Amino acid sequence: MRNDDALPLPVLYIAARWLIGPAMTREILVDVMERIALLLELKGENPFKIRAYRTGAEVVRGHPEDIVQLARENKLEGIKGLGDALRDKLHELVTTGSLGFYDKLKVQFPESIFELFEISGLGPKKIAALYKELKVASVVDLKRVCENGEAGELSGFGAKTVEKLLESISFREKHADTFRVDDAATAVTEILEYLRELPEASRVEVAGSFRRGKETVHDLDFLVATKKPAAVMEAFVHGPFAASIIAHGETKSSIRLSNGLQCDLRAVKNEEWAFALAYFTGSKEHNIQMRSRALASGWTLNEYRLDSDSPDSSPPPGNINEERDLHRALGLDYIDPALREGMGEIEAAESGNLPALVELENLRGTFHNHTTASDGSATLEEMAEAAIELGLQYLGIADHSKASFQANGLDEDRLLAQIAEIRRLNAGYDDGFRLFAGSEVDIHKDGSLDFPDEVLAELDYVVASVHNVFTLSEGEQTARIIRAVENPNVTMLGHLTGRLLLKRDSYAVNVPAVIDACAATGTIIELNASPWRLDMDWRWWRMAQEKGVLCSINPDAHSTSGLQDLYYGVRIARKGWLSRRQVINCLPLGKVEAVLAKKRK
Repeated sequence: MRNDDALPLPVLYIAARWLIGPAMTREILVDVMERIALLLELKGENPFKIRAYRTGAEVVRGHPEDIVQLARENKLEGIKGLGDALRDKLHELVTTGSLGFYDKLKVQFPESIFELFEISGLGPKKIAALYKELKVASVVDLKRVCENGEAGELSGFGAKTVEKLLESISFREKHADTFRVDDAATAVTEILEYLRELPEASRVEVAGSFRRGKETVHDLDFLVATKKPAAVMEAFVHGPFAASIIAHGETKSSIRLSNGLQCDLRAVKNEEWAFALAYFTGSKEHNIQMRSRALASGWTLNEYRLDSDSPDSSPPPGNINEERDLHRALGLDYIDPALREGMGEIEAAESGNLPALVELENLRGTFHNHTTASDGSATLEEMAEAAIELGLQYLGIADHSKASFQANGLDEDRLLAQIAEIRRLNAGYDDGFRLFAGSEVDIHKDGSLDFPDEVLAELDYVVASVHNVFTLSEGEQTARIIRAVENPNVTMLGHLTGRLLLKRDSYAVNVPAVIDACAATGTIIELNASPWRLDMDWRWWRMAQEKGVLCSINPDAHSTSGLQDLYYGVRIARKGWLSRRQVINCLPLGKVEAVLAKKRK
C-alpha cells in the first residue's frame, strides 16, 4: 500500500546527503592546498614549503584517477609531486573532513583576508604589511585606509600605488556579480550531474550565456524536462551546492551558491523542450531574429511552441523534438549555441555558409607553456609527460624572458641551456611526440624584443608579449606591438590586449591595426586559453580570419593541469567562428613545423 506521507525520493536523497555531510571533492582538496600556500606566504614561510603546497594543488587538480578515493584509501604513494607530508594531509582531510594543520593556520588570519588576493597590485608581502601595520583584513578595510591616507604612509605604498589599488577596488565592485567561466564550469558540472540523477528528470541541460560559450557569466540557467516539476524543484533548492534559496516555485526556482553565483532552474514539458532550450540559450538578439523569421512564414515562436500566427496561416511542421528540428522548420542549418549572438549567423545558416567549428579533439598540440625554469610548477619532463597523456603530438615550451624578473625569466645562457635540454629530450621520444623550443619574449616599451635576433634565431618559435608599461596611449601601444610583430623571428603574438578578466581591463590598443600588421607579416595571433585571459577576444576573430591571420590556441599553462585550459580556448575559438583550418595546432606533427618556420624564410 502506498504511504501518501512518505517522502519523495529526491527529498530522501537530500536528507541522506545532509546526514553524511558535504561530499569531499577534488576541488575542495585543491582549494585547501592553495589556501595553505597563501597563508604560508602571509607568514613569510620558506618559499620551498610554499611551492610544495602549490605543486600539490596542481597535482591533485590534474591527476587522471579518482584522487579523492586514492587519498581515502591512503594510496597516494608514488604520485610525483606529493611528498609524505602532503599525502598524510590529504588522507586526513578526506577521511575526517578537516585538516588540523590548516585549521591552526587559518585561525591566525580572518577569513576575509583572502579577498585581498583578488585585488590587482597586491601580493603576499603587501597584504602582510597591511594586516600587520593597519589591521587590514578585507577589501572594505583596504578601501578605507587608501581613502583616509593611512596606506600611503606605509613603506612601499606611494601615492601611485594607492591610486591603483583604489582603481582595482572600483573595478572589483563594478564586476561583483560577474564570474569567470572556469568558476562557472565547476558549478555547471556539479549541478548537471545532480539533476541528471533525479528519476523525475528526463532531460537536463545548461542554457544561457554559459552554453553560448561566453567568457564570463552573471548567472547560470538550467532547464529540465519533467512530468513532476515540483519534485525536481524541491530537490534543486535543497541540493548540496545551494548556499541560499532566492525563489522556490513549482516550475522555476533560484538559488545562490557559496561564491555568490545565482543559478536558475526552469521546468518544462518534454514537448516544449526544443523551444525552451533555444529560447533560454539566447542571445536576446538571436531570439528576436528567430521570431522575426517565424513571423515571415506566418508563425509565432516563443519559449513553448511554434504555432500559426492566424487561422489563415499554414500550420508549422510537427514533431519538433530537438533544436535541429526547429532550425530545419525555419529553413536554417543547425546553428551552434556559440554562434547565437545575432551577428550574421541566421544569414549564414540560411545560405549554407556556417563554418565547421573547431573541436577540442582536433587539437594535436599547443604552444606557450611554462616550466619551473621560469614561473611554472612542473619540469620540462613533467610537462611533456602530461602532454603525451592528453594525447598531444607536440608541446611548445615558452618560458619567460629576462625582463620578466618577477617570473624568474631566463637570460640568454639559461635559454640556450634549455634549448639544448629540449633537443636532448627529443632524442628520447619516438616519432609520435616532440617538444618545441620557444620563448615568451617581452616586448619592450619601444617595441624591441628582450633577446637579440641571433638568440631568437636558435628557437623553433617565438611568442612576443607585453608584460609591463600598460599606460601608453593607444597609438604608442599599437606602434610598440606592430614593431614587435614585424620582427621576422616573432612567430606569434601573445595575449594581444593584456586583459585579466574581472581583474584588469585591456590596455589601449588598436586591435584592427594589429590584425592588419599580423596579416602583412604572417604573424600568428594567440588565443590565450587561460580563463583569466581568453585573449584575443572572440569578437575579433572573424576579422582576423577574413584577413588570413592564423590562430594558435595556447593555454599559457604554468602547470600540467593548466594544459586542460585548452577546453576554454576551444570554446572561445568556436565563438569566434574558427574552424580547424584557421588553428595551427590542429595540424599534425610533420606539418606544423612548416607553418612555424614560414615567416623566417
